[in-house]
Amino acid sequence: MKHNIEEIKRKLKKYGQEHLLNFYDTLDEKKQDQLLDQIEKIDFELINSLYNKTKNADKKEEAVIESIDFIDKYKLNGDYKYYEDLGKKAIREGKLAAVTMAGGQGTRLGHNGPKGTFDIGLDSHKSLFELLCDYLKNESAKYNVQIPWFIMTSKENNSATIEFFKKNKYFGYEKNIHFFVQGELPMVDTEGKILIGEDGLIKEAADGHGGVYESLLKSGMTEKMKELGVEWVFIGGVDNCLVKMVDPVLMGIAIDKGVTAAGKSVVKANPHEKVGVFCKKNGKPSVIEYIDISEEMAEATDKDGELLYGESHILCNLFNISAIERMGKTPLPYHSAFKKATYIDKDGNKVVPDKPNAYKFEAFLFDAFGEVDDMAILRVKREEEFAPVKNATGVDSPETARKLYNDFYKLS
Repeated sequence: MKHNIEEIKRKLKKYGQEHLLNFYDTLDEKKQDQLLDQIEKIDFELINSLYNKTKNADKKEEAVIESIDFIDKYKLNGDYKYYEDLGKKAIREGKLAAVTMAGGQGTRLGHNGPKGTFDIGLDSHKSLFELLCDYLKNESAKYNVQIPWFIMTSKENNSATIEFFKKNKYFGYEKNIHFFVQGELPMVDTEGKILIGEDGLIKEAADGHGGVYESLLKSGMTEKMKELGVEWVFIGGVDNCLVKMVDPVLMGIAIDKGVTAAGKSVVKANPHEKVGVFCKKNGKPSVIEYIDISEEMAEATDKDGELLYGESHILCNLFNISAIERMGKTPLPYHSAFKKATYIDKDGNKVVPDKPNAYKFEAFLFDAFGEVDDMAILRVKREEEFAPVKNATGVDSPETARKLYNDFYKLS
């Protein structure tokens, strides 16, 4: 691609980001092109706006928060079979696809590589990817259909992820696996200057799980899904080794209720568990983060003694493909996170911080829920469907996930 270097310099000067070309002449031709490509793709107005919002991070939007209705999967009684049969029919007809968000690294787990390649310590030594693939293969056999699996990687781990699958012969599921890469945004320092990484290129960070809709759309994956006859898409994370991507009851409820989005919840372990919970925000489905829940709200109960805000969002959601396309066309709001970032300063020195020094910007998947008029919430059992691997030790660690997995599949 041919670049107009003078035009790029003018743009950088306009936005006070001239330092991005400080080491341009020291790069080889390939990296020079990569850097100019990066610069031309940056929405500087957006980055300026996001940086300015970090100065007002304490200002919360005013919103009316209310509890949301849910259905308990295990209190459906006679309706259970009705919903299950409805969902089974759609699954057998090839109308379901699964999406796994796997853009993260296993750094917090002490693992050098994509999180999906992490071995949680089962006797089988299977990785998270293989555990999820085994599940999909079993479900495909059960319904006599090939359920397509779409895996969202990041620029950081895409090559390593694909190489891992190749090395393992795609766990025997190759024809049904499709990779796509999530979007990224530049990181900025506390002065709003875009950072340069050790490779001489702009330091970028993945745009959060909320970028999944836009990434599915831009990568052409939604078109591929439609070609395959897919109407419903389950989206979940790679770190939950008990995720049930194929749930006929959830599908049946969504189809019966005529909604284009549905989510699974587990009841909070206690009123003050640090999790986001389903709610209604200004009359629309949403998720409220635990830091925004007052003590009074956290402890409030209904007439049956159930917590009003007790339905934890566990990143297990089902969408009609029309909703994904709609959400992918509408940019979600970005949230800032203050992180530690190694970078090259304007004088060419490598800076390795010992405390947060830069902002990354990410969108949250549930911010799109407000785009739908209603969604079905299905309460499921934690011990059957939620065994995340987030921390090296303690809560949500390989040890707790391993126990839940072994108990569920009766492996111990």
